[in-house]
Amino acid sequence: MVEILAIALIAAVLALGVYLGLERLGRRATMPASFRFVAWTLLGLLLIDQSCARQPGSIRPLVLLDASLSMAGVGARWDEARETASALGDVRPIGPLGPDSAPLGGRSAVGDALLAATAAGRPVWLITDGEIDDASELSPGLLAQAGVRVLPRERRPDLALTGVIGPDRVSLGDTLRLDVEVSGFDLPDRREVTIEVASGEQRWFSRAVPLEAGSGRATLEYALPASVPAGLHLLTVSLRDAADAEPRTDQRLHALAVLPTPGIVVVAASPGWESRFFFRALTDVAALPVRGYYAVERDRWVRMGDVAATSAGEVEQAVNRADLLVRFGDLPERFGRVRARARWDWLATGSGTPVVEGDWYLSPGGVSPVSGAFVALPTDSFPPATGLANLAPGPRDWTGLSALLNRRGGERAAVVGRDSSGIRQVQVGVTGLWRWAFRGGESEQAYRAWVAATTSWLLGASDSTTGVARPIRAIVQQGRPILFERLRPEAATVRIDLTGPEGPRADTLRFDGAGRAELLLAPGRYDYGLEGGGRGVLGVEVYSDEWTPRPVTLTDREATVTASAGREPLRDKLWIFGILIGALAGEWWWRRRSGLR
Repeated sequence: MVEILAIALIAAVLALGVYLGLERLGRRATMPASFRFVAWTLLGLLLIDQSCARQPGSIRPLVLLDASLSMAGVGARWDEARETASALGDVRPIGPLGPDSAPLGGRSAVGDALLAATAAGRPVWLITDGEIDDASELSPGLLAQAGVRVLPRERRPDLALTGVIGPDRVSLGDTLRLDVEVSGFDLPDRREVTIEVASGEQRWFSRAVPLEAGSGRATLEYALPASVPAGLHLLTVSLRDAADAEPRTDQRLHALAVLPTPGIVVVAASPGWESRFFFRALTDVAALPVRGYYAVERDRWVRMGDVAATSAGEVEQAVNRADLLVRFGDLPERFGRVRARARWDWLATGSGTPVVEGDWYLSPGGVSPVSGAFVALPTDSFPPATGLANLAPGPRDWTGLSALLNRRGGERAAVVGRDSSGIRQVQVGVTGLWRWAFRGGESEQAYRAWVAATTSWLLGASDSTTGVARPIRAIVQQGRPILFERLRPEAATVRIDLTGPEGPRADTLRFDGAGRAELLLAPGRYDYGLEGGGRGVLGVEVYSDEWTPRPVTLTDREATVTASAGREPLRDKLWIFGILIGALAGEWWWRRRSGLR
């Protein structure tokens, strides 16, 4: 109160001083001085941010409206929820809304919004269908501060394709395997459903999946014919004749790159532990499709993995078209004349290479493209190699691993890499390295990391991770953003050009401190290109977990905590600004009418 009187007194003195002292208007100064007194008093109150008392009954509640997709699903009560929220107070949606005010949120999470709303000191209400993903994370104390209105949706029979898992890269002639999961809701008598796989308008194949109690899992296999074009395919996996209430759960997307070459080919002169453990690790970490072959007799070969017999012609064709060729043992001379873009030779496994047997303990060989695989790992305590061939690194070669016989003497090169005329090559001069993988634990981690790092260096910039950024997942459910990760630390914002269902458009990726950027798109297929390098295909599914029926985890409740009396900033009163503008305009009008400036 003292501050208000002081400001009013100062404003009165200044206003009278101007019109009586400077302007010398006498009694004519009454009206303009009054206008200026009011204006300067209000300006002073706003500048010191004066507040006024606020009664609890005058505070409108803050209403959190669950705007997840489940609120607009079949049997949902979105219109009723909006009307209820508007009647209770000021509405704040949890999640994005579409142009027609339809909910677009891809996940039902309310915890963060509730925590922020209760901190505002206002009564809080939550309007939802009760199907909350983070209900287990909501503390009783937090829920006690908010009232809850649950408008559950009506359950209706539904058959949903809830899972599709498969490789993202295959080569021509490979067998595509897709693991699918079908979930039935209130359809216990359904015994079978047909799943169809298509690429655009071209239908690839269909298979029947048996159901038990309305649900089922199966692995779909399809040998890619030569008619399938190489390139990126956005496969549509759908339930045919689902005949249920929610068609948006009947279709999923799967991104698949069909490569004209097998990518990585492993050939071994005979089955052995070294090649078996290597092939298993390579298939787990490599980005390209991997094929492996053993020679069991002259011109008799079997495939690694499924041990299926194959022809020598298939092996030669795969070797000739490989991007990366890995060789074990004494192979036919024609395999040595292949000009693959990268080669990985295990020299010590051949009978023609002299090998010094013994316990050879390995350690990182200094700075190299693969040295990061051994950081903070005690490689000298891993199982020793059993033999070492003589490798002679050149002046421009790098040494990935060095070996010590019985931990004594001088170090000798065990793994050497070189880049000559655009062809990268790695030579492994030890035997028994498979024991790292066999032992498990840290030694297995080091083995797999070394295989991954070496493969990455050999392939150079041939994979799809080149460019300024890449999507972490190319396919996302409706309502969820596509996450990009930055590959170049200097990139803060990146322009992205998209071609989708509504034509071409441009957007900007803004990366946070963790090097991640989000992009929210409507359902459909999108071809994208990044400024600075990087392109590919993105897909947003019509499907969402929000469409499937889920348990109702919240119930109606009244808020047990009410807002207390407090103070409200004067700046929140719009009528204050109206009076201020009116006073300034009134003074200006009087002065103009009186011929004053």
